[in-house]
Amino acid sequence: MGISSYRDLKVWQEAMTLAEQTYRLTSRFSKDEVYGMTSQIRRSAVSIAANIAEGHGRENSGSFIQFLRMAQGSVKEVETHLLLSERVGLAKSDDVAPLLQRCDELGRMMRSLIRSIQRRQSNDKD
Repeated sequence: MGISSYRDLKVWQEAMTLAEQTYRLTSRFSKDEVYGMTSQIRRSAVSIAANIAEGHGRENSGSFIQFLRMAQGSVKEVETHLLLSERVGLAKSDDVAPLLQRCDELGRMMRSLIRSIQRRQSNDKD
């Protein structure tokens, strides 16, 4: 089975799951945070999947890698917001830990995908 759409990419599917989970977590935050931490976490989580999709849609390996790197930055942004949410008492450690674990896994998947694309680019030049 080949990759015919960004929706076929495991990394995009995992990013969507992370976004979904962050929406569920932030729905329990104080309503005072709707324009603060809730919005920040949701935007950065959605940005991961969106950058993967946009990069794949460019149909250019260099552009795809660039967008994957932006998605990696958004993963770090989500992690930071989650850690701060825990520190200021918006979220419990037990709720944040699985999301941080998913962020770690997503980061590894993107690094692996970038290396794979770079190897393919290198082989195509030979």
